[in-house]
Amino acid sequence: MTPCYLMNSHPQLPLGLALSDSARFNSYFPGQNLETVHGLQQSATGSGETLVYVVGAAGMGKTHLLQAACYDAAQCGRTTGYLPLQELRAFNATVFDDLEQLDLICIDDVAVIAGQDDWERGLFDLFNRVRQSGGTLLIAGDKRPDQAGFSLPDLVSRLGWGVTYVLKPLDDEAVIAALDCRAQARGLQLPEETAQYLLRRFPRDLPTLFALFDTLDTASLIEQRRLTVPFVKSVLDNNR
Repeated sequence: MTPCYLMNSHPQLPLGLALSDSARFNSYFPGQNLETVHGLQQSATGSGETLVYVVGAAGMGKTHLLQAACYDAAQCGRTTGYLPLQELRAFNATVFDDLEQLDLICIDDVAVIAGQDDWERGLFDLFNRVRQSGGTLLIAGDKRPDQAGFSLPDLVSRLGWGVTYVLKPLDDEAVIAALDCRAQARGLQLPEETAQYLLRRFPRDLPTLFALFDTLDTASLIEQRRLTVPFVKSVLDNNR
């Protein structure tokens, strides 16, 4: 795991927080979301919008994109911070203190603080400080700011100042293409009928399907078997 790009001196952040090594823009299958990916790439390097809000349902890759932005920014020498609010709920709004010193701040799962006055005020104050410092703020949530349940009107207003991208789900053809790319990267062949079988049996979100594929990849290497439907069925039935 790559150490999370957070200020080492920040007293409120857990030491184990880390970014995923696989979260890169080139490993994200965009489908109809190329505009979003390009926009985030530009913001990460400091050449794009300074406030971006990404909306998408669970499993659509919001976390992947924010962490990829952190990686690209760090590669350009920018200081970055990634805050998954779902994991930081046990703390308090002081996790936002001094983050305006960073060049790029990525805030994930923002809707979990909706309706909590101290957290909303903390994010509102951070927004204003980042505007003054000239930094970049990337935020992700499952709903638009005006639909997320925030109780602070000024926060809703501020979050709407920048660019909002709404992630579009992948259709079946794109999901199969993404799985095929995953297979080719590992030197495997994924027959069309096997891909269709996975789509019929399991949720179509890529994190679920990629996790299944990791299981199949391991089994295929151990048993030296091709990813045929009977083999896939036997592996997945044994792993229930």
